[in-house]
Amino acid sequence: MSKAVLEDTTRCLGCRSCQVACKQANDLPAERTHLEKRRLGFQNPAALSAKTFTVVTNHEVEDPRAPAGLRWVFAKRSCMHCLEPACVSACPVTALHKETDGPVTYDSEKCLGCRYCVWACPFGVPTAEWDSLAPRIRKCTLCFDRLRDAAAPAELNGKAAPPEAQARMAEAQAKPACVAACPTGALMFGERDALLAEAHRRIAEHPERYVAHVYGEKEAGGTSLLYLAAVPFDRIGFRTDLGERSVPSHSVPAMSAVPPAVIAAGGLLAGIYFLSRRRAEVKAKQAAPAKDAPEAAVPQDRKE
Repeated sequence: MSKAVLEDTTRCLGCRSCQVACKQANDLPAERTHLEKRRLGFQNPAALSAKTFTVVTNHEVEDPRAPAGLRWVFAKRSCMHCLEPACVSACPVTALHKETDGPVTYDSEKCLGCRYCVWACPFGVPTAEWDSLAPRIRKCTLCFDRLRDAAAPAELNGKAAPPEAQARMAEAQAKPACVAACPTGALMFGERDALLAEAHRRIAEHPERYVAHVYGEKEAGGTSLLYLAAVPFDRIGFRTDLGERSVPSHSVPAMSAVPPAVIAAGGLLAGIYFLSRRRAEVKAKQAAPAKDAPEAAVPQDRKE
């Protein structure tokens, strides 16, 4: 079953614990930042980068239901881990790979630096190490290593850890660092189907609190990051023009048509070439004087 993360933005208070935990888990360096002149509020950094896989966006939204008619909305943004990733379909060397349990992972040993994934992603997530002579593609991997290799210490305070304590600690580790660090329960990790059911349950029980939409359920074919919000998603920076079809469902048919088209075009050009060559040969033969033609007879009455 595919894993996913559900974020309830109504529970997010913008503490950036997830942002800090992501830095620590991925051993990412700090960035020199500044407050942007654009309307980003206190959002910092301004966008995802090779040094920042997770960023908490800030939005001050007009909402008549909120005190003073304004509502602060915070959202953790990172790789969406699409069910049918455009970055994976665009990669010519399979450096990016969609795992069966959800994460989209990256193998730098295979990457040739074409950056097709950067252009293909509809969410603008993958970034390159622009300050490196051999830049890698960098993005969130949904803490793929933590999900697969979660373990608990065998000892606690010099004594053997009870099995139930080991199981509890292993369970706490077997989730993305951002989810483990969230202090308000705004982030949930689990099976995608179960999280979708939970999201729709919350909308049904509290229609006054949420817009009736789970972002990521169907956008671009579906994603492994799902969102709930109190305001329309286009007002908090989410793309709402993607439709329900995945990007590869548009591009794969076109790309599949390329080899036959190239072969057909090659055959057509070859035919034109040989036809033109044959016409040139015929024209050249017609223009050349015939070697075996008899000489013209000289009239008998012609005087020298």
